[in-house]
Amino acid sequence: MAGQKKTTAKKLKFKTNEFVVYPTHGVGKIVDIEEQEIAGARLELYVIDFDKEKMRLRVPTNKSESVGMRKLSDKVLAEQALKVLKGRARVKRTMWSRRAQEYEAKINSGDLIAVAEVVRDLFRTDRQPEQSYSERQLYEAALDRMAREIAAVKKYDEAAAISEIESIMENSVSRAVKEPETDDEDAEKAA
Repeated sequence: MAGQKKTTAKKLKFKTNEFVVYPTHGVGKIVDIEEQEIAGARLELYVIDFDKEKMRLRVPTNKSESVGMRKLSDKVLAEQALKVLKGRARVKRTMWSRRAQEYEAKINSGDLIAVAEVVRDLFRTDRQPEQSYSERQLYEAALDRMAREIAAVKKYDEAAAISEIESIMENSVSRAVKEPETDDEDAEKAA
């Protein structure tokens, strides 16, 4: 009996009322761990609420790792993500559709640093050229995803996290050189 409790406790990586990051949906809160019978098999499921999307997701506990579900970043990783915003934008000189796919993949990766890179690369000030609709949509999705995780890690509201991120971006753009950095592939082509 004691052996069964240990394996059950060890098997469950997440607890009720814990915030987690689901790669394609962002930050959610585990509200329950329930057992259901699906297609004749008993499954233990994490029940995750995503308040902003008004969505509830059920993820089998044994599949949580394979789908990329993870705990919230720690404060150190959150600070590293905020430092990424201070860097220069790295914009590849490839077709927009290809870059958009790469940005979308980074946003849905669940990796806070990758999401921060998208925010940094797509950020525009009032003095810079207007963004296309699809660029703006990707920027807003990345900003929202990053702000929700930063807010959950630092324990304040999402609006404050967005303000902090945009403030960092405004300050870094005003100090940085306006020319975007080229990709390594572009440097090789030029040589």
